[in-house]
Amino acid sequence: MKVFQLDINPKVTITAIFFVLAFSCNSAKSVIASGVASDKLSAKQVIKQHKKSDADFKTMNARVKIELTQGASEQGYTFSFRMEKDKVIWLSAPIGMARMMITPDKVRFYNKLDNEYFDGDYKLLSDVVGIDLDFMKVQNILLGQAINDLNDAPHQVFVNNNSYAVSPKDQNALIELFYLINPSHFKMDSLQMQQILKKRMLQVDYASYQEVKKQIIPENISIIAVEGADQIAITMEFKSVSLNDEVRFPFNIPSGYKEIVIK
Repeated sequence: MKVFQLDINPKVTITAIFFVLAFSCNSAKSVIASGVASDKLSAKQVIKQHKKSDADFKTMNARVKIELTQGASEQGYTFSFRMEKDKVIWLSAPIGMARMMITPDKVRFYNKLDNEYFDGDYKLLSDVVGIDLDFMKVQNILLGQAINDLNDAPHQVFVNNNSYAVSPKDQNALIELFYLINPSHFKMDSLQMQQILKKRMLQVDYASYQEVKKQIIPENISIIAVEGADQIAITMEFKSVSLNDEVRFPFNIPSGYKEIVIK
């Protein structure tokens, strides 16, 4: 896919920040992907192995280094990250200067530097990327899993650059969706989704994975989100992470802050 780097609008910026909520685990070691994709495996067999690869944990506690590029602007941050799987994802800048918390019902964020906050649902994210997003789909992206249940519709598979390229047999006329699945651990190598007519594209690439307590989880992720002529790129590195510790999710929007309204 060709991506043109131009200035970004606020909708895409906030969407990209939401996708930055990621994870990792302590005592981690990088996973060496040495498997070879075989054209003998059926789509059902690949999907079965992919579903089995979903990481099994209750909570995560980590630090994540994030680099964000918008046009000619580049910025880097390190955040504290906490997660209770299927329930809460929480991100905090140093000294609590900015915090974000998402749940199955809410997307919330505040920034003490600008005295601003956002308190809404997933409609903004869905409008930008062109699909009906919810908490579970966002979480799956961050865990290297397919955003949809691959057993809900017939899929096809072929080998592409030593990945299993899995796609619906009947692609949506408005959205093209492809998963590239690794032949070693069966997590995603890449998620590629585009709406040609609306000039929207989302690509998530998983450069490396790590193994922690027998769980395979992303180590380095890059995200490109495009809407029309607007583009944002994010890279994430996950480290200093613990798994299944007790965690808290403090979040309280300070009084007097101005609400961020995206039209």
